[in-house]
Amino acid sequence: MFARLAFAICLLSSVALAGASHAADLNVTVRDKAGKPVRDVVVTVDVAGAGPARPGGTYQVVQQQMKFDPFILVVPVGAEVSFPNKDVVRHHVYSFSPTKAFELKLYGREQAPRTVKFDKAGVVALGCNIHDSMVSFIKVVATPFAGKTDANGQVRLRGLPAGAATVKVWHPYQRAVANEIARPVTLGVQEVALAVGVDMRPAPDRDRAY
Repeated sequence: MFARLAFAICLLSSVALAGASHAADLNVTVRDKAGKPVRDVVVTVDVAGAGPARPGGTYQVVQQQMKFDPFILVVPVGAEVSFPNKDVVRHHVYSFSPTKAFELKLYGREQAPRTVKFDKAGVVALGCNIHDSMVSFIKVVATPFAGKTDANGQVRLRGLPAGAATVKVWHPYQRAVANEIARPVTLGVQEVALAVGVDMRPAPDRDRAY
């Protein structure tokens, strides 16, 4: 009897610890001062107990229709990103960002994609030395809990550890120090919803014809 009771107590304790060690999803909605959803906002969560972000899958910034696609790419530290050119003209991709300065000299669609490894957390602004309106950003993150808002201004991050955390919201055209604001949040065993308001600057025209 005592053995069965001890086993039951141990089992309940294990379930309680498992529930306490992981949180439900974190749902973040980002809107501007007019109440409109803002897409392409990078949301990251810093929380104790989270392991490092690990590269996985394929990452690329495509040059097509005289634009970089995607406009904002989120990658973990250590990720390798390829830059295929699918335009009929040649491009010259570069960045002067302290996070990762590099230069991919003029190349066309018939040539193999260039690849760059991003080994430091931060923001990398991309440009084309030939076409000034081609602008894009890579957000290199150290946390495994990161995502980007969709057209509805929403992003869901799953399986975060429970406890106090800091949610950071970044966009290159946000009016804030380093284009980023932070919000505290307490994560538990239930789903958490967080609404964040941002002050945005007008975005430059990415559709300018040449």
